[in-house]
Amino acid sequence: MSEIASHRVWLDKVPSDWKASRIRNVAVLSPGYSNTAPVPEEICTVVPMDAVSVDGVIDMTNLQPVEEVSSGLPLFESGDVLFAKITPCMENGKGALVRELPTRYAFGSTEFHVLRPSRWVGGAFLYYATFNPVYRAYAAENMVGAAGQKRVSSRFLRDTPIFLPSLAEQGIVADALDANCAAIDSAIEVKRRQIDSLAGVRKSILQRVVTRGKDQDPTLVDTENSWLEQIPEGWSLVMLKRLAEIQSGLTLGKVYDDDEDLVEYPYLRVANVQDGYVELDDVSTLEVPPTLAERVMLRAGDVLMTEGGDLDKLGRGTVWDGQIAPCLHQNHVFAVRCFRHKLLPHFLAYVTAAQYGRDYFEATGKRTTNLAATNSTKVGMFYIPLPSLKVQAELVRYLDTELGRLTTIEANIGKQIETLLAYRKSLIHECVTGKRRITSADFSGKHVDGR
Repeated sequence: MSEIASHRVWLDKVPSDWKASRIRNVAVLSPGYSNTAPVPEEICTVVPMDAVSVDGVIDMTNLQPVEEVSSGLPLFESGDVLFAKITPCMENGKGALVRELPTRYAFGSTEFHVLRPSRWVGGAFLYYATFNPVYRAYAAENMVGAAGQKRVSSRFLRDTPIFLPSLAEQGIVADALDANCAAIDSAIEVKRRQIDSLAGVRKSILQRVVTRGKDQDPTLVDTENSWLEQIPEGWSLVMLKRLAEIQSGLTLGKVYDDDEDLVEYPYLRVANVQDGYVELDDVSTLEVPPTLAERVMLRAGDVLMTEGGDLDKLGRGTVWDGQIAPCLHQNHVFAVRCFRHKLLPHFLAYVTAAQYGRDYFEATGKRTTNLAATNSTKVGMFYIPLPSLKVQAELVRYLDTELGRLTTIEANIGKQIETLLAYRKSLIHECVTGKRRITSADFSGKHVDGR
């Protein structure tokens, strides 16, 4: 097949036998009811933005009477195409072909454009054409509005050029993409389950090593402590306050006297303390007197533990390596300074990350509606399963090696997922622009009408 120039950067060349048009000529934007309007008590489907995945899957479980649906929501029906118009949902590929609804009518987020295909275009082909990642990148360059609230305008979508093969070929292309994308998605799901399995292996190794050591069948002794009833012979169970100094951080919002000399310092917030690492891309600064700063200064080797936030984040420990010096910490981040002749910082960090540590902080954390918090007293009362310093060092090296190996495997699987996602995007682009021609000889399609 010969090709012709499309005069569009994102399209390049298209097959000469495909018909040039625009979306406004082959689909209705923001359509109305195709049949009689619903009565107030008629049940309809309501689809907010988060009910549509970036893979085109729609959660249709939210059913409401029409009279309870907010006014102004865009209508759609079976066979229509949804296109997320707001950033970053548009760039991420949110949209869907509404293959079937449990009700006559549905209403979606105001941030969806709704397209109703005409007899010139199949719904599945139109969905893939508007999903095309290359087109979406082009649409992103032409969004309007303020930063963070940019949208694809109705005019831009209507005027989008579209090149169409025959309805029969549209159906073959759509069926081929359905089958291939389903196979790719299935492979990605398998790999994501592998990552989940690795997380389970990591969790199991960490819990076993910090509470039992490396031996598969160690001799255990009773502790008479409900948090950890048995520990290996030769270990002890000691409150953290006996093994470390717990330093509270800087309280924000304090007003200082005009005659005080102030110095600007960087300081860590809860958002900077992540699970197993410190996020330093966005570090805030604050002006405080040097005498105060000295009392809340971080030192290399401090174990950072969060005071508040989501319940599963309470008390998570990350070792501060002195990446920024000097550096302070907010009062919602504790700096636990281990007595090095008793407790190694990296061993403590592993203990807080283990299920044993998670259980303690989740059980003792004070909960509110959306958040939870701990305090220095509860942190200090956390019992540490404590082997000798020599054994602590051995266990830290062992965990560094074993968990590092799992991290490498996970990273490799992540790269495989990225490759599959890139291939999926490339396949869709090539098929809906005719760069890869699919015929009935290549794929036995069912929907010869393009649906």
